[in-house]
Amino acid sequence: MNYRRLGRSGLQVSELSIGSWVTYGNQVDHRAARESLAAAHDAGVNFFDNAEVYAGGKSEEIMGHALKELAWPRVSYVVSTKFFWGLTQAPNQYHTLNRKYLLNALDGSLKRLQLDYVDLVFCHRPDPNTPVEETVWAMSDMITRGKALYWGTSEWSADEIRAAYEIAERHHLHKPVMEQPQYNLFHRNRVEQEYKRLYEDIGLGLTTWSPLASGLLTGKYRDGVPAGSRAQLQGYDWLRKEVTDPARNDVVGKLGALADELGCTIGQLAIAWILKNPNVSTVITGASRVEQIGENMKSADVAAQITPEIKERIEELIGDAHE
Repeated sequence: MNYRRLGRSGLQVSELSIGSWVTYGNQVDHRAARESLAAAHDAGVNFFDNAEVYAGGKSEEIMGHALKELAWPRVSYVVSTKFFWGLTQAPNQYHTLNRKYLLNALDGSLKRLQLDYVDLVFCHRPDPNTPVEETVWAMSDMITRGKALYWGTSEWSADEIRAAYEIAERHHLHKPVMEQPQYNLFHRNRVEQEYKRLYEDIGLGLTTWSPLASGLLTGKYRDGVPAGSRAQLQGYDWLRKEVTDPARNDVVGKLGALADELGCTIGQLAIAWILKNPNVSTVITGASRVEQIGENMKSADVAAQITPEIKERIEELIGDAHE
């Protein structure tokens, strides 16, 4: 496993990491989660991503229980959580980044995770109804109080990230270190264009999510929606439409031919392509089965085969199918 610095910070994270979105509490129970975490840790993974809202808090409980049983030295792994959506539809508890919500939400997550602190904490979405300065002070205070070590954003615009950074700098507060955006072969513009200046200007690190475009880039949706897939889960109707898009599945088929040439799967090719981006600190992968952990980890070896010529062929195959 290779390790990369999280942006300009000194923290090192495994270039491949594990996330619990959709899976924990929906597709994966406590026992399966523990086995998956153990397999990932054995492969060198040291970063495990979570969020308050995943499975209504159940995801954090499952991960926390598993981590306690595994009993690894706390210094050996990195855990994150994210706040914005909330768990209760009530004032100061839902769709906000105000100070009251953030500080209470962090305490709740620490209790569910059974941890004294989280390493990374993210503002899960921007909040247009709370002054950015209030949010920045609250996030900085989390770090000052020792309940988090680094803070960042998720799916914020470049202007919003820069505004938060400048407020922190002006008031000598802890600055945002990382952003967690969606990034894959079909979803690229924000990472490759919008954030371009931020990598050099403020040292922004990236913990990217959905490397396989919710499974589309595995090829499993080329003939419809298979039983047991996340696109069949209740409440994921929107996902079903995306992963069965005919044009993109046609592209996936062409990528499959290239993957065959390289001796890998389409998914491994897609993850390896992301690893070639030097601005990506870690690629968050997901797995509903232990076997998928091993398959995803092989992507690091495939990355060595992504030469400039192969990258050019991938670009030709993708064409204008990305956004």
